[in-house]
Amino acid sequence: MPESNPVDYASSNDGYVAYRTAGSGPDVLLINDWFSHIGDIWRPDSPFLPVLNRLSSYARLIMFDKRGVGMSDPLAVPMLPTMEKWADDVSAVLDAAGTEQVSIVGKGSGGTMAVLFAALHPERVSSLVLINAWARLSWAPDFPLGIREADQEAMLQTPYMPPSSVDAVAGEPLSPAVQDWYQRYVRTAASPSTVIAMRRWLFSVDVRSALSAVSAPTRVVAFAQAWIGQNHGQYLAERIPGAELVTFPGGTDLLFAGDTDLVGDEIEEFVTGSRAEQPADRVLATVLYTDLVDSTAVASRLGDRRWRVLLDLHDEVVRDALRKGAGQEIKHTGDGFLATFDGPARAIHCAQAIREGLRPLGLEVKAGLHAGEIELRAGDIGGISVHIGARVAGLADSGEILVSRTVRDLVAGSGIDFVDRGVHRLKGIDDDWQLYAVRG
Repeated sequence: MPESNPVDYASSNDGYVAYRTAGSGPDVLLINDWFSHIGDIWRPDSPFLPVLNRLSSYARLIMFDKRGVGMSDPLAVPMLPTMEKWADDVSAVLDAAGTEQVSIVGKGSGGTMAVLFAALHPERVSSLVLINAWARLSWAPDFPLGIREADQEAMLQTPYMPPSSVDAVAGEPLSPAVQDWYQRYVRTAASPSTVIAMRRWLFSVDVRSALSAVSAPTRVVAFAQAWIGQNHGQYLAERIPGAELVTFPGGTDLLFAGDTDLVGDEIEEFVTGSRAEQPADRVLATVLYTDLVDSTAVASRLGDRRWRVLLDLHDEVVRDALRKGAGQEIKHTGDGFLATFDGPARAIHCAQAIREGLRPLGLEVKAGLHAGEIELRAGDIGGISVHIGARVAGLADSGEILVSRTVRDLVAGSGIDFVDRGVHRLKGIDDDWQLYAVRG
C-alpha cells in the first residue's frame, strides 16, 4: 500500500491548515468528523489504516485538519470557526495540493462541511459521498429529526466519551487496544474546552438551504441504527437533486468500525465509475443588495453636477469594499448595487464596510441579504433567492443591514450579533420570513 506523504500546510486567510496526501489516481478529499489529527491517524497502530490504505490504493487521497484541531492553527476558545471559514480551508487545501476538481467523501459533521463546499463551489466537486451525515442536528418545529435542547445539554456534560459510549457509537464492542488508541487520538486532536465548544457550536449549524444547490452526483450512505439515524440520510437524499440513498443494517458511526468493506465498496464504485456530469449552472450564494437612502432628495438639493461627483465616489467606495470582501459585482442600479458572495459572513462584513465608507460622504445606505440557490445567466443571476434578497433590502431602514433567517443560521459561531425584526410577508414570495438586523 502507498505510504502517506509528509504533512504540509496550506495558507487560508488568517491561518494555516495542515494537510497530507497519499497514493495516486483521481483526487479524493476525505473530510472526517470535526476532530482529527493527520499525524496520528497514519501511525502503524491506527485503526483507520485499512480504510486509508484502500482509498489511497486507487486514488490520491487528500486529508486535512480543520482549523482549531489537530495540527492546524488553533483557535482561541470560545472563538469558533464558521462553516464559511471551514469551506475556505477546503479551497486552500485543494489549491495547495494542485487540485482543480475532486471527489469528496464527507463523514458525519464532515458531511455538513462537504455539502456546503459542494454548493458554494460546484465547479470543484466531481462527486460527493456522504456517510452518516446530516444537515442540522438541533430540533426545530420544522425539523423534528433534530436533538432537543435537554438532550443536547446531556451530551455536553463531559468533553470525551467513556469507553462504553465509544462502543455505542461504534455499534460494536471495540478491543482494548483500539479503545486506548481512540482515547489518545481524540485527546491529541482537541483540548477539553475546544471539544465542548465545538460540540455546542455544531448544534447551531444548519445547511438545509444549501442542499438544493448541490449539483455534483451524490451518494448518501446511512447505517440504519447509527445515532444519527437513517432518517437524516433520507432527508439529505430527498433534497439533494438526483442523490442516491444507500442504507446498511447496523449502528456504526466510526469510519473504522463495522463492515468497512461495505462503505469502501460504495466509495470506490462511485468515485471510479463513469457518471454523466451535470452543468454547474446553479450555485449557493449570498445575495447583497445595497441602496442609497433618499437619493432623489439629495440629488435635487445638490444639483446634477455635484450629485454625479458624489455618485462616482459612492461607486468607488462600494467597489473597493466588494474587492476587499471577495464579492462579485453583478449589476449597478444607479444608486445601488447587486453583488454575490460565496459566504454570508463576508457579505455582512462587506455591507458594514460600505455603510461606514459612505457616511463620511454624507450618504446613508441600506442593505438586504439572503443566502440561497441562484441561477447563473451569462453575467447575470436569477432565481427566487435573488427576489428574496431584493425584498429584504426593500424592508431595511436607513443605515440598516437586514438579513433573512437563512443568513443568520449560516453564520452561527461567527460572533455577528443580530436583532430580531420579526416575521414579514415578502411581496410575491410564498410563506412568512423571519428577518434580522445586524447589530452595531
